Amino acid sequence: EGKSEDDATEQPQIEEKVEESGEKEPAAKANEVFPDGAQSELLKESNTENGSFPTQAAESKNEKEAQAASKSSGDEITYSWKLCNSSAVTDYIPCLDNEKAIKKLHSTKHYEHRERHCPAEPPTCLVPLPEGYKRPIEWPKSRDKVWYSNVPHTKLAEYKGHQNWVKVSGDHLLFPGGGTQFKNGALHYIDTIQQALPDIAWGKRSRVILDVGCGVASFGGYMFDRDVLTMSFAPKDEHEAQVQFALERGIPAISAVMGTKRLPYPSRVFDVIHCARCRVPWHIEGGKLLLELNRLLRPGGYFVWSATPVYQKLPEDVEIWNAMSSLTKSMCWKMVKKTKDTLNQVGMAIYQKPMDNNCYEKRSEDSPPLCKETDDADAAWNVPLQACIPKLPIGPSVRGSKWPEMWPQRLEKTPFWIDGSRVGVYGKPANEDFEADYAHWKRVVSKSYVNGMGIDWSKVRNVMDMRAVYGGFAAALRDQKVWVMNIVPIDSADTLPIVYERGLFGMYHDWCESFSTYPRTYDLLHADHLFSKLKKRSVFYCLV
Repeated sequence: EGKSEDDATEQPQIEEKVEESGEKEPAAKANEVFPDGAQSELLKESNTENGSFPTQAAESKNEKEAQAASKSSGDEITYSWKLCNSSAVTDYIPCLDNEKAIKKLHSTKHYEHRERHCPAEPPTCLVPLPEGYKRPIEWPKSRDKVWYSNVPHTKLAEYKGHQNWVKVSGDHLLFPGGGTQFKNGALHYIDTIQQALPDIAWGKRSRVILDVGCGVASFGGYMFDRDVLTMSFAPKDEHEAQVQFALERGIPAISAVMGTKRLPYPSRVFDVIHCARCRVPWHIEGGKLLLELNRLLRPGGYFVWSATPVYQKLPEDVEIWNAMSSLTKSMCWKMVKKTKDTLNQVGMAIYQKPMDNNCYEKRSEDSPPLCKETDDADAAWNVPLQACIPKLPIGPSVRGSKWPEMWPQRLEKTPFWIDGSRVGVYGKPANEDFEADYAHWKRVVSKSYVNGMGIDWSKVRNVMDMRAVYGGFAAALRDQKVWVMNIVPIDSADTLPIVYERGLFGMYHDWCESFSTYPRTYDLLHADHLFSKLKKRSVFYCLV
């Protein structure tokens, strides 16, 4: 916005030749900033497609059939793009608003209706803009206020206004920065956690956090001030538009629920998991939901729980606290701190996951049981939850056997468990592959994306890398005031654990389905060598 077509033509032009295979050839221009010569080999994947890394689809056994229409006689397919016909209207998310499928569910009261139920035929409709939509307010002002016309919902403000979540003021929605658990500000609450447990070391030891039941994500929004990335999630419509508010503010969040399936993340990747008054029934059904957090939590990582059972004495709270105490002890989680924030009048309990299997082996009862040897804790795409504990990694060269480098050193250093004994995505020894990928993206981002493509980065906050590989693109954007959702497609090399090891975050996704986010939530989408791969599977549909 603000640039004419003539202005755009003055920018350096970037040309690429793309063969039918989808691989780039070096362009002829002298000022070419995409790889040439030896660097172009980086983008040529090895004959084994994904090197020695397995794919998420294979791990989860959930690779879908390509659509029959794309395999037909080869006749040209045309589509008629119309506005989506859904009761969700401007907030339509195909896999979360599939009313036809949801009505057919036989509910077991496990939030099945808020899980993903993608339509058999991906929609080819356009989501309309809300009336009066405006360009979003830029970060960091957006953390405090957004245009009401962009997220025209008032129920959350009416329901939670007294709890300091969100307020309506003229043309804006205001976010005071507090919440039910931190009425005197999120930063005070965040610093109280570190004062209670200095070893948590925000922005150094603890870099990547999962926030369960995030509300409008003020916790994650203020964690940026401590150089921490927070993956926030909450179910759609638990409270009206909470995740949409978060994304409009420029804070990472997705619509998801702890229901019957694993969350779309690999095992042992989050440094800290946080739950403030999230009201998840952790203690029921053998602790199945808390055991899912255990799967996601890095060995030696912390679970911060500041719900009412920690500090209130109502009969229901006491019952839940006793059940949680028993469950966490049986899971070998050690409660390292229980304290109360006298200013906010809320308490918190902080648990630590063990670093080895000693405690599991010494338990008098195998409850919850250890997972079977055949269980793959990294499989996370439409995989049912299990009430079991995965054994922890053993050996000095196994992921999770020791803590990553402190931030920010972990961003650039090759993870200790990636060495030359395995083949990387691009065919080089894995450690060399990682280093070459990072060098490549630092060069391309600095010479092209930041300075050569006419992008006004002041207007970019929410970024998605739709095929992230090692997270090199996100790593190269570190100095920009953006956050990047790194997506590893389920049929690509499962490199998402490497992304997390670097202090970045992301999730798995199948790009033949809709992504679980509200419309209009990303400012920039990056898709390197994605479409050439999707052409081999099916027609590409995307409603992010």
